[in-house]
Amino acid sequence: MSLAFERFLVWQNMKQMSDSEPTNGTILWGSQLYGNPCRECKFHWEISAPDAVSLVQELPKLYAARLDGATGKETRPDLAWSVSAYVSHVADNLRIWSERLAGARLSSDSRVDGYDQDLLGVARRYETINLRAALWSLDWAVQEWSDSIRLALVSGTKLHRSDRGRQSAEDVARNNAHDASHHLWDIERIINASE
Repeated sequence: MSLAFERFLVWQNMKQMSDSEPTNGTILWGSQLYGNPCRECKFHWEISAPDAVSLVQELPKLYAARLDGATGKETRPDLAWSVSAYVSHVADNLRIWSERLAGARLSSDSRVDGYDQDLLGVARRYETINLRAALWSLDWAVQEWSDSIRLALVSGTKLHRSDRGRQSAEDVARNNAHDASHHLWDIERIINASE
């Protein structure tokens, strides 16, 4: 396990859980689907929204530190994407959620649907994206997401997903933090297998 990933796990474990019992739909949804903590990446769904935001804001540094010396082309047979593809997906996911939050906050339409991450990866040709460009994109996406989530949290923005129901900005912060953390864990496994 790399030092960057160990720091991430320590940071995440230090930032978790208020003393209150979780009642949030995302906590229930996420823990039912992935476990609590996540069976794979050890993400704790009770993380507060501010801590989830802080975690996402640390991602460019965590990803860059772990990927120092990597080419981005590294893969693992049991995973669908290369290292660059995972970084690109995380950046795209944050941009998409930034846009969704802004749309709901700036209009009266809170309806959002899921998207097919695999089709987006094919359309953007993730496998051809240079790792340094993907990391640059992640940094930019985190900045935009940070602004969007901050405004959404302050305004109490809520979304309605056809497949998950109501989601508050707090829910989105947790979901996005999990997605990015989980893919850092995927990247860690890829890099460890290629060393």
